[in-house]
Amino acid sequence: MTVKIEPTLPKSPSPQLADGQSAAAYNSVRQLRVDLWWSIADVSRRLSLSSLDPLVREELLTTLRRELGDVETLENYYAFPGRRLVSTLRSLAESSHGDVWRAADAIGHTLVGDVAGTNIRIQVAGDSEDSESIQLGVGSQDGRPAFEVLVVADLSSTEEGKLRRDLARLRRPEDAFTYELVFVPSLEDAMVALLVNANIQAAIIRPDFRARSTVDLSVIRHFFAEVDAEDIDSRPAAERAYLLVDRLTKIRPELDPYLIGHAAIEQVAIQQGNRFDRVFLHQDALELHLSILRGVGARYETPFFTALTKYARKPTGVFHALPISRGNSVVNSQWIHDMSDFYGLNVFLAETSATSGGLDSLLDPVGPMKEAQRLAARAFGARQTFFVTNGTSTANKIVTQSLIAPYDVVMLDRNCHKSHHYAQMLAGTNVAYLDSYSLDEHSMYGAVPLSEIKRTLLTYRREGRLDKVKLISLTNCTFDGIVYDVERVMTECLAIKPDLVFLWDEAWFAFARFHPVYRRRTAMAAAATLSERFRSPEYREEYERRCAELDGLSDDELIHERLLPDPDKVRIRAYATQSTHKTLTSLRQGSMIHIYDEDFGERNAESFHEAYMTHTSTSPNYQVLASLDVGRRQVELEGFDLVQRQIELAMTIRDRIAAHPRLSKYFKVLGSSDLIPDEYRPWGRECPLHFGPVAMEQAWGMDEFVLDPCRLTIQISATGIDGDHFKTDYLMDQWGIQVNKTSRNTVLAMTNIGTTRSSVAYLLEALLGIAEHIEAEFEQMGPLSRKAFERRVTSLTSDHPPLPDFSAFHDAFRGDPKGTAQDGNIRRAYFLTYREEVDDSDLCEYISSAEVRRRVEAGEPVVSAIFVTPYPPGFPVLVPGQLFSRDILDFMDALDTREVHGLDHIHGYRVLSRRALTKARQEQKKRMDSRRPASRSGTSAAPESSNGKEPAPVDVVDKEPVATSS
Repeated sequence: MTVKIEPTLPKSPSPQLADGQSAAAYNSVRQLRVDLWWSIADVSRRLSLSSLDPLVREELLTTLRRELGDVETLENYYAFPGRRLVSTLRSLAESSHGDVWRAADAIGHTLVGDVAGTNIRIQVAGDSEDSESIQLGVGSQDGRPAFEVLVVADLSSTEEGKLRRDLARLRRPEDAFTYELVFVPSLEDAMVALLVNANIQAAIIRPDFRARSTVDLSVIRHFFAEVDAEDIDSRPAAERAYLLVDRLTKIRPELDPYLIGHAAIEQVAIQQGNRFDRVFLHQDALELHLSILRGVGARYETPFFTALTKYARKPTGVFHALPISRGNSVVNSQWIHDMSDFYGLNVFLAETSATSGGLDSLLDPVGPMKEAQRLAARAFGARQTFFVTNGTSTANKIVTQSLIAPYDVVMLDRNCHKSHHYAQMLAGTNVAYLDSYSLDEHSMYGAVPLSEIKRTLLTYRREGRLDKVKLISLTNCTFDGIVYDVERVMTECLAIKPDLVFLWDEAWFAFARFHPVYRRRTAMAAAATLSERFRSPEYREEYERRCAELDGLSDDELIHERLLPDPDKVRIRAYATQSTHKTLTSLRQGSMIHIYDEDFGERNAESFHEAYMTHTSTSPNYQVLASLDVGRRQVELEGFDLVQRQIELAMTIRDRIAAHPRLSKYFKVLGSSDLIPDEYRPWGRECPLHFGPVAMEQAWGMDEFVLDPCRLTIQISATGIDGDHFKTDYLMDQWGIQVNKTSRNTVLAMTNIGTTRSSVAYLLEALLGIAEHIEAEFEQMGPLSRKAFERRVTSLTSDHPPLPDFSAFHDAFRGDPKGTAQDGNIRRAYFLTYREEVDDSDLCEYISSAEVRRRVEAGEPVVSAIFVTPYPPGFPVLVPGQLFSRDILDFMDALDTREVHGLDHIHGYRVLSRRALTKARQEQKKRMDSRRPASRSGTSAAPESSNGKEPAPVDVVDKEPVATSS
């Protein structure tokens, strides 16, 4: 056999694989694979030298054999270069080292993207019937997108070659895509292939596969959890195929699965055909080929983007609004023609209005816009999806307005985005704020513990006001990367109130749908899982057992038990708002609302439509809408690959900072043990935050909170520079680097699907440059300056102003002043001072911080008239109607941030006057007197227990006790 390379590539860089380095040191199979090929190229290059010492030659030969063996394991799961080519190279490894060197060098360049889409080919020559050329890279020679198809079947080499040739003969130049086949014989191999090879877009399954792999997977075993084969070898053929496809689509739900059967395929199609896109007899190669192309083509479609591009190419006479349409007001102007030079003509050709015709309407879609939103719902696992062109701030207001009415109770994370607080103010709800756990040493909050949520719900049930609680809104994941166990939160809340509606703010988490570890902690995936689970007979039995176990427990005891909802009463009603533009491909302010609401059509469709009309412009930006359509196409076809890269790059930053002596002296990337208290991490160890390792999957399946590895909270206390100045004066002004947010002693960087290795290298270079600058300045300091520097470091490291919890609403704004539930009406306090009458001009006043403190210490209530939000940390410390407290004043006095919204640095805080509070009490009394008595039972109250304790919510959870509220 010979290996023919054309053309010759430039010399590869120095091998990255250290001599003797363990595969366990790698963050991903991708990195290990690339480094192995570079190392093989370097070792074989050295072996090709005639002057090599014999002892060195023998050592290098041993290394080459070992590394070719390791890479052969990996190439079992890729079409390129694939195991056949590696087998060829192994046969040449004893003599033709120059050929091995050039082949490995070409492969290495291709895998890192240096030559993707070129005409470089490796010719595998021989006597076998299926000798062929293997193209380097992902793209085809003519630029068509190319992908790989997984074939799961225990085939002989003859059968494998026949299927490869049969499908290859059916390819045509007019096909929109090209593909290559990856053959694996077992369930275990199939699951590994899907996890390591992101370019697999479809799977062909034959029932004659094995359970276990015969490949030695020791080199990558640590990346994957043990595969449960479920005695699959002993099961009937059809059942084996069903079990396998369920496993594969759980890992990659976008995958197109096809079944090839030998008999009774009609019966299979009737029984379980919905699991497969098509079911074929083994000889239907043409239909299989066309189905593979059609399946990928269905994800490739972009109805609205395609319609917009067609519209832009049409000649049009504009006798309507929009002078900029078709570029008419720009192109021929001598004063602003540079605008078209900068943006290009297409942006103007595509500018139009729904009322002018030619394109679909966002407010009342019937054509390509409606289809684009349907495809987005499919991609993100929702029942309905709606596009939003002015950001998730508006999306949050739409969802909130559609679901609640004035004086309904909304449970809200106080540390959430300001749009939620303003949404409650506009809707006139009674807000019950939930406090997150605090991280005083980093001047930030984490997330809301489930015990806090349950305690609040049980309080409303005990006071007979549970029927007023309509919605809970939580941020998943938080700015700093704290991720909830969404499935558990929904389960236990529904145990207490089975019709509770959930709004999950996933503004920074849209990418999570496309990674198998992240996915289960997203709102749509959790909702779908629970909907299926609660309808099963196994769950009903589990629920009944749990009811008996929890019978007679008090509310205080139930807070610490796992609860399960009544399957006869529970309804899954989940909404997720996502800033597509923040973590996926979209123009600025492109967002989506995803809905999994079992009662949407009956209870919320009309209200949602009205709220959507209220907050959505009649002149939406069509370029933003088209970018949402294209962004959806991208993540359905390559989202898994992009998210894996994003995680790998984040881990590279973590590893490099931790390993570098100067960087680690001044900077530390905080881990889950730093940002999540031990009580919320029952798995108990610092999780290796890279894709694949069993530890990450275990933690993400067990812990109440986990940390998104792509959020890099970098502690900078040792620099003596606070976060605000570090971001502005150093990263931005000196290095041109933008970061997400800061706290007093941290900066938050994050990787995304657009992050490149070059940008990672630049960030590390910048941090090193800052560290060197600090050291150089320190060397030139005198004794007094050094002491001042050390005091700043001590202050940032040890002197932390404690973060305040929510104090309370003044009684005049509380939903029930006589109860213990702490909800209050922001709207009433906010608009109290919006009076036009002259005699109401003294309803608010400005007072200094010192005067506020004097009044608070004297026992006088001081009530905020507006939102007060310091940046950082970026959450409202005070909302309208909230009482000042000593803790809040201590925190505000200790802040060294320059930007505080709602605080006039000259006049002080805007507060409600005594007269305003008197008027508010009078208005509240009138409302309370006219209100009907609240029902004691609420929506899901339980009967009183016979022992006099609180009624027991009865509901349960996997393997652990859980309770419900029925």
